[in-house]
Amino acid sequence: MQNKGLIKLFAILFGLVSLYQLSFTWFTNGVENKAKIYAESRSDDGREIAQLERVYLDSVANKPVIDLGFTTFSYNDIRDKELNLGLDLKGGINAILQVSVKDILIGLSNDSKNPVFNEALAKATERQKNSDDTFLNLFFSEFKKLSAGTVKLSDPSIFGNKSLREKINFKLSDEEVKPIIEAEISGSISTAFEVLRSRIDKFGVTQPNIQRIGNSGRILIELPGAKDIDRVKKLLQSTAELQFWEVYSNQETANFFFAANTVVENFLKDETVLDTTTVKDELSDLLGEVSDSVATKQANNLFSVLTPSVPQSENQISSVIGTAKVSDTAKVNSYLAMKSVRALLSSDMKYAKFLWDAKPFSATVTATNESTDLIYLYGIKSNREDIAPIEGDVIDDASQEYGQTGQPEVSMTMNAVGTRQWGKMTTENVGKFVAVVLDDYVYTAPSVNTAITNGRTSISGGSMTVEEAQDIANVLKAGKLPAAAHIIQSEVVGPSLGQQAIDSSMSSFFLALLIVFVWMIFYYGKAGIIADFALIVNLLFIFGILTAFGAVLTLPGIAGIILTIGIAVDANVIIYERIKEELNLGKGLKASIKYGFSYDGAFSAILDANVTSLLTGVILYVFGTGPVKGFAYTFIVGIITSLFTAIFITRLLIDWYANKGKIFTFNTSITKKWFTKINVDFLKLRKIAYVISALFILISIVSLYTNKLNYGVDFVGGRSYVVKFDKAISATDVSVKLKDVFGDAPEVKTYGEESQLKITTKYKIEEEGNHIDDEVQGLLFSGLKQYNPEGLTLEEFKPGFEGDKKVGVMSSIKVEPTIADDIKTAAGWAILGSLIVIFLYILLRFRKWQYSLGAIVALFHDVLIVFGIFSLFYKILPFDMEIGQSFIAAILTVLGYSINDTVIVFDRIREFTKTHSTWSFYKVINTGLNSTMGRTINTSLTTLLVLFAIFLFGGDSIKGFMFALIVGIGVGTYSSWFIASPILYDTVKKLDKKKK
Repeated sequence: MQNKGLIKLFAILFGLVSLYQLSFTWFTNGVENKAKIYAESRSDDGREIAQLERVYLDSVANKPVIDLGFTTFSYNDIRDKELNLGLDLKGGINAILQVSVKDILIGLSNDSKNPVFNEALAKATERQKNSDDTFLNLFFSEFKKLSAGTVKLSDPSIFGNKSLREKINFKLSDEEVKPIIEAEISGSISTAFEVLRSRIDKFGVTQPNIQRIGNSGRILIELPGAKDIDRVKKLLQSTAELQFWEVYSNQETANFFFAANTVVENFLKDETVLDTTTVKDELSDLLGEVSDSVATKQANNLFSVLTPSVPQSENQISSVIGTAKVSDTAKVNSYLAMKSVRALLSSDMKYAKFLWDAKPFSATVTATNESTDLIYLYGIKSNREDIAPIEGDVIDDASQEYGQTGQPEVSMTMNAVGTRQWGKMTTENVGKFVAVVLDDYVYTAPSVNTAITNGRTSISGGSMTVEEAQDIANVLKAGKLPAAAHIIQSEVVGPSLGQQAIDSSMSSFFLALLIVFVWMIFYYGKAGIIADFALIVNLLFIFGILTAFGAVLTLPGIAGIILTIGIAVDANVIIYERIKEELNLGKGLKASIKYGFSYDGAFSAILDANVTSLLTGVILYVFGTGPVKGFAYTFIVGIITSLFTAIFITRLLIDWYANKGKIFTFNTSITKKWFTKINVDFLKLRKIAYVISALFILISIVSLYTNKLNYGVDFVGGRSYVVKFDKAISATDVSVKLKDVFGDAPEVKTYGEESQLKITTKYKIEEEGNHIDDEVQGLLFSGLKQYNPEGLTLEEFKPGFEGDKKVGVMSSIKVEPTIADDIKTAAGWAILGSLIVIFLYILLRFRKWQYSLGAIVALFHDVLIVFGIFSLFYKILPFDMEIGQSFIAAILTVLGYSINDTVIVFDRIREFTKTHSTWSFYKVINTGLNSTMGRTINTSLTTLLVLFAIFLFGGDSIKGFMFALIVGIGVGTYSSWFIASPILYDTVKKLDKKKK
């Protein structure tokens, strides 16, 4: 081998760099473990522990953790360089947000009332539920049908309006307007992406990931380690409706409240003498639950639920016009919305609206001496259009700072337009009050002492926390979303389930390594020790690369790394078997080693096998999302590093040992004669194999048609929850109980242990909004109440915070039907694309279409049988066998592994065709199959043992994934012997007959 010195230097430097990169993970874990110990020693509440951990880490954020003498690293420095754990290992949230193209179009049209435009939007919305096309294309298509040339997109009532007049005029045709609208839509989605990225970057989780998915208006967001899931969802979907309003003082509203109190009191007094049914019917719209209060005579006027602020002196004039219990705010809103009460407002107050403070405060009620949560009420000077004088688009910058009293506040800087408007508003309201309102909550309503003409102001509140101030600043700085964005797919994993996944995956990982190490030494002796050392170097390189490039390690990613162990072993096995063949022919050790590593020896087979696996990995990476993409990434990295270590590192070590002049046999006394005298007539058995395979395929097709497949929420949409209980629970009983709350019985299955269930429902999956997610989770909680421990609250039931959660939701997945269809379509293209790419590569390498045909038929055979087995047994086997993205990842991996086997055989057939031109093709194929039998059995057996280790000791979430791989690799090994090569023989034989 040439350039040994350069390769040694590269390997050593690469190893040192990998160790350097991994060292940051070691030190980061040390700091975070100290934070956890600190937090747990001070509290046993999950939410409080999370906050204490954050406080501890913030306090050491900039303190030196590593001191190398010439430079130091703080916690903030090393945190950004650690190996990032994914959602399934660390907990957190993975979501895909859909920016509403429909809302953008409505905005661009200035909320057009054109009937054709609005009907086209409605029809496009309906069609999108069952279409893979973009909403914009569907809208253009529907508009063309409905307008039939009677109205154009450039019509002044649609896009030919004032806001777009510089780009669109009424003379433009629809085809000329379309690219302009497409550019506007793309720009709006880009803005939404930047808004979300700005918010997420400051959210405080390690290595967040945000990606724009093509031109679909979808944005992928991954926040591993995020614990406050509700806060995350609110931050992602908040539109940040920042407004600046003039405010009524308590002096201006005092008389109104006294009059309103009398009206409400008389109204309620009159209603109490009416029939109860009449009261309920008449008040239901206005008062909500107030009718119940009437019956118990607990609320008989406005002042029983609202304490008005009435100034007794000049010093008591304030922007706070009243105070109420948080629990009474709905009643106050109902009373103030009554027509008879609104009629009391003077002409200059008729558009007044009443908003609550952003945050309640605790106070002690004198009468009962009990603490209760109170909240302030403000009166906003609104107008007919309810449009604020100044809105959030004038904000240039915002940051969390500390005010003169040391309390957290948000400092804002405005642009030129905002500065002018703010200066005018504050000038006109000197001695009065103005309010800063965010999403209809008042964050501050200070008195204007002097005009503010420099464009700077602040939002503050007496009890505002640093965290709240940071959130507000992030939202304001990012601006407001150009259109509504809602979560169409999400996966939430609690930290407890993540820790379980780490523990189980580490167990399976080390067991798999041990199996491989022991087997290689047992079978190859000293050469096996060298292969094991190369394997350790390979793992060091893999983890070093993942850390250096900021990749996220997921549970399927660990499975991908373990699978590459099998690939690395395969490369060493191919090399060792070729060296053994040369030694058996009487060649010297060094000559045999040189040939074994040469292109004519093992290298061409290794290259072809790894390239085909690499191609499937790339396709999987392109079409996959989330954890599936993580699997593909580690699989690709593993293939590249295993190729390097097998060819170069193993060669260096073997040459070094061989140069010592010691005996080197590449086997042990036990395995010396294994697989040396194999002489199976595979082609003679091919017709029997065809019949067996045809029978299995027929059974699979019948099962797929009758029993069908168990599609997961990935492919059909819905919500799925993994719920843990403190005792064994009957899935059937839970399904019946939940039918009462959801209307239809959800799918309920035992998931892993008997005290854990997987509950899947399609309840209101077509409806959008955070409130729907909260409703479903609330119904699930109430439906399971009798099975949960007494005293368990909804907050404790939800995932998040608890590091060692005993009961409640451990993880949840939500997929809306629209994206489910897209995922299913992408999966189909991924499988088809990989088959086409493999066909073309085999054709390119072997120059005969018969090779490609044999390989592709074998792959179709493998895929059909794996699908068939999943269809036959998903109702019987005691683990999850859903067809989702992870299953597709398994199928593509099976394709890569199966073609790997087939290519090794084809490579030997091609070699024998050249070197033994006098042999019949029948003999060439049989000899090729027999000569590679040792390698095939060795590699397949090792890989299957590794997969069994993961299957038995890995997490519940990847058992189905592992089962698919085990079945696929077993079937793939069979098809390489009895399908691919026999079909190659039969097609070549028929072609030869035709030629003759």
